Amino acid sequence: MTTLTRRTLLASGAAALAAPLFSRRAFASSGEVNVFAWGDYFQPNIVAAFEAATGIKINVSTYGSNEEAASKLRAAGGKGFDLVFPSVDTRPNYDEGDLLAEVDESKLNVGLIQPALWRSSLELGAARRGKRYLVPFTWGTEGMTYDSSVHSIAPGELSYAQLWAEGLTGKVAVRQKSVLISLALYLDATGELPSNRGMDLYKSEADTRRIFDGCVAYAAGRKGNIGAYWNNSTEATAAFTDAGCTIGQTWDTTGIKLGADVDPKWRYGAPKEGALAWMDTAGIPAGAENIDQAYALLNFLLSPETGGMFANDTGYNSAAIGAADHMSEANKAAFAFAYPGDAIDNLWWWPKFTPWFSTVREEYVEKLTNA
Repeated sequence: MTTLTRRTLLASGAAALAAPLFSRRAFASSGEVNVFAWGDYFQPNIVAAFEAATGIKINVSTYGSNEEAASKLRAAGGKGFDLVFPSVDTRPNYDEGDLLAEVDESKLNVGLIQPALWRSSLELGAARRGKRYLVPFTWGTEGMTYDSSVHSIAPGELSYAQLWAEGLTGKVAVRQKSVLISLALYLDATGELPSNRGMDLYKSEADTRRIFDGCVAYAAGRKGNIGAYWNNSTEATAAFTDAGCTIGQTWDTTGIKLGADVDPKWRYGAPKEGALAWMDTAGIPAGAENIDQAYALLNFLLSPETGGMFANDTGYNSAAIGAADHMSEANKAAFAFAYPGDAIDNLWWWPKFTPWFSTVREEYVEKLTNA
């Protein structure tokens, strides 16, 4: 897999190929596009900018999980939407019924996309049988958010071990299905539970169970630390603002937006064992009716100006070359703090799901919850 570095992800690249943001000639100029996306993706500023630039109306429907997105599209036989945004590792969920159309690169401005993400996405799940079905759109991480007035942690010393330290009864926020992975990374790093940095979870069902058994056993003796479980961004934020948690494993946006919007004491960073990294992509459903308009929207979203607008809106990192040039200074600073040193090289990218993994993981989520 191509190594992703701070340089490749932030550099604007003198060779960026983006056209001016509001050039109508770059886009289709009429009709509508039906979008099925994560709830925070399409803020009013992006919708208004696209409609003003193109004359195309965006109709947005939202979902809160990858499972919900795939289930609804499957129930509709791949129809009803023109653009959907799955996490790249979940593409196999769309294979049954052939719910996604092959990407038409003649309609897509590939030169707008970070080359490292474009290449890496193929190994992470964007391709099926040698054909590409998903386009990199955004990426982010799940690391740790903490109250810096309570936890004095030197840059580069953040660790998943700190979630399980003594004296934190009721102060830790986690998402069950993710904390199982971070525990595997931590216990592998200490040598207590070798797992090839968590990758053996995907080797066989027996290995998945062996590793998760060890993770649940470790957490069970320290479960009193957990003050809140979360499953979406609203719940994650509330764990700190309402439930009294001072440290937790969260998405990057939780900590970054808490620091920007609530109190600068809140910080987000990548643990030294490796932040869990995800890549969300865009795909054209097999039953899409407004295909030209869908590609027009996708090319618009991947322009550097819109990429920067999207990053400022959401706190996620755009896949667009040059998007960082259009980010706020505060967001640039938060990015630099979150990923010190070789943190980006050390990211743990969610692999493509294996046939048994989701089912077994849900079983162990229940075991962890009831431990």
